Amino acid sequence: MKKKKDNIVFSGMRPTGPLHLGHLAGPLLNWLKLQKKYSCFFSVVNWHAFSSEYMNSKEIRLHTFEVAADWLSIGLDPEKSILFIQSEVKEHAELHLLLSMIIPIPWLLRVPTFKEAQREIPDKDLNTYGFLGYPVLMTADIILYKANLVPVGEDQAYHLELAREIVRRFNRLFKPIFPEPQIILSKVPKLIGTDGRKMSKSYNNAIYLKDPLETIRKKISTMMTDTKRKRRTDPGEPEDCPVFSLHKAFVSDRIRKEIIHGCRTASIGCLECKNFVINALSEMLTPFWKKRAHFKKRPQDVWDILEEGNKKARQYAQKTIEEVRKTIGL
Repeated sequence: MKKKKDNIVFSGMRPTGPLHLGHLAGPLLNWLKLQKKYSCFFSVVNWHAFSSEYMNSKEIRLHTFEVAADWLSIGLDPEKSILFIQSEVKEHAELHLLLSMIIPIPWLLRVPTFKEAQREIPDKDLNTYGFLGYPVLMTADIILYKANLVPVGEDQAYHLELAREIVRRFNRLFKPIFPEPQIILSKVPKLIGTDGRKMSKSYNNAIYLKDPLETIRKKISTMMTDTKRKRRTDPGEPEDCPVFSLHKAFVSDRIRKEIIHGCRTASIGCLECKNFVINALSEMLTPFWKKRAHFKKRPQDVWDILEEGNKKARQYAQKTIEEVRKTIGL
């Protein structure tokens, strides 16, 4: 893959099911722009999925296909980016192991998402090293390709700062061979789900990319809006409406300004307001649904693309691991 400028991008997604609008608004639209400018590595990080889904591990392969098919259908191009499966590049595991030898345990115990996930997802036993060590494996994923740009959501910002600390510690203890990765935050850091919380498969509140239009319409139509707007004639405040996060992500600036004015003056109702975002999603996702149908009929096309990406990723990873072994003296 021909390097574009001097920047290398790495990002990944856990295969825990099909992708939803939060993935589109956050990473995917950002990735589509980045692949035009930089050398990009996008990985289906199935070992990360195993850290929380080990009781359902047989489903991870199916979900790997779902994620990759969604990527390709939305426009990620294997001619512009390397798309691959984390577990097919064993150097991720080796670098993770080596990094785990030098990471102070308190660094991991203070990660806020560790306790948050245990609290928010009580039906899963997440009290494992694999889940606690998630940020160490994430760091290995990134620096294995010497990526210096990492597009992540707001909830992953702390993980990336920890990755920077890990890089500084490695470079100080041995030799400065890794760049400190810089964060690229998405413009829509958090999308609200159908129940008013952050959109997530774990919360069962997601609107999926592969949902048919009628399903999307039903999910959005029943979402709660500004609670102060009890009657059609009551003015509302868009920033207090969970649905407005969808407008921010998917509706044009011009229409969004009309919605804001209409809501605050009560000249439009909530259902009319919701129809704007439903129509915008229909227009945006129609090409996606067509491509997705193709990959559903020809799943081997997806696996072939991933295998080609695995080969390319290994070439980069092997060079880095050789340099790491030499640097630390193994």
